Amino acid sequence: MFNSPSIIVGLEIGTSKVCAVVGEVNDEGALNIVGLGQAASRGVRKGEIVDVPKAEDDVRAAIVEAEKMANVEIRSVYLGVTGAHIRGFNNRGVHPVVSADREISQDDMQDVIKNAKAINVPNDNTVLHAIRQHFLVDGQDGIADPVGMLGSRLEVDMHVVHGKFNRLQNAIRLVKGMQLEVDDVVFNGMASSLALLSNEQKEMGALVIDVGGGTTDYVVYVDGVVKHTGVIAVGGDHVSHDLAVGLKVPLSRAEQLKIEHGGTFVDDAVRGRVLPITNEVGLPFKEVNLEHLRRIMSLRLEEIFELVAQDVQKAGLLDYLRAGVFLCGGVARVPNFAQLAESVFELPVTVGKTNSISGLKSALDQPEFASAIGLVKFGSFKHRRRDVKASPVRGLKQIFTRILQRTNLI
Repeated sequence: MFNSPSIIVGLEIGTSKVCAVVGEVNDEGALNIVGLGQAASRGVRKGEIVDVPKAEDDVRAAIVEAEKMANVEIRSVYLGVTGAHIRGFNNRGVHPVVSADREISQDDMQDVIKNAKAINVPNDNTVLHAIRQHFLVDGQDGIADPVGMLGSRLEVDMHVVHGKFNRLQNAIRLVKGMQLEVDDVVFNGMASSLALLSNEQKEMGALVIDVGGGTTDYVVYVDGVVKHTGVIAVGGDHVSHDLAVGLKVPLSRAEQLKIEHGGTFVDDAVRGRVLPITNEVGLPFKEVNLEHLRRIMSLRLEEIFELVAQDVQKAGLLDYLRAGVFLCGGVARVPNFAQLAESVFELPVTVGKTNSISGLKSALDQPEFASAIGLVKFGSFKHRRRDVKASPVRGLKQIFTRILQRTNLI
């Protein structure tokens, strides 16, 4: 089966793995995950491509596996990106209402959004997302839809995510070089938040932290809108390097120890325990202190959470997270990971699960697939937007346009 308009593919080229997720939108608009392909990632460091041939081979392997599972031919993807160069900030657009009766029209709303998107970013940067927050009419804030209101000055707040153009193009060119189209480019942190959070959690205020192999991406929602985003170039690979140095073992063995015996707390059960490890030919090699291993992991992971907490606190948002903190990414599999985060943030913390999506149970319940699934969900919103624009029924089209505007998708 060819990649029909109802088929949406999310592609995440991560530091530890490449993941392709295939979703299908049914006639009722519901999203169903029908395919998943993954491959170990060898050409990526800190979320960015450093070896194109290796990365291309890994992407191809993930795409082929996803095609076989979903029984489709993939022709285009929504591409997830990350990297320490990605930044987010808030911007305000202003528009004077010039109509005689001072009633705000749809055109006024589109003009103020356009003004807010006219952003001065460094010459070598490009805007990834310009996400609408709230409107203001003559200084009155918190307005979701100003059309029909009276006022002389219309303003809108937007959150802008941008990054280095050339560094983003490396991933885009790799995908296009494989005869695949890129439907859109999405910040991985945004994708993860779309996969994990319900509308109610966004309204209450929530922080999503995606701890991957090379980076930690995070997004803050308050009052239903994105208020803050960030990337830290620290992730699970740094834990492995710390273990390799601290335990004096090869990096590959450190990675294995992290997966098989890792944890974030040192309790009585591990005190004094040692792990006998062997070399490649099975002969006794040395013993590793389990308490030491756990302590090294705990310190590094605690540092990641503290860096995120400091940045969110600096933005003045830490006290608004009534729904708490939601974790995802491969590192979220580490035992007691959520408890460690609770000790840093002093907020409820959970390992998030995807919502409002059906399909492959094996993918939906795993934290490492949240970003790729979120890319598919982002694509489903775009799919819905195209359907609205193509709708021949004017009244129905206006209703759905208003719904999409209120969810900040157009």
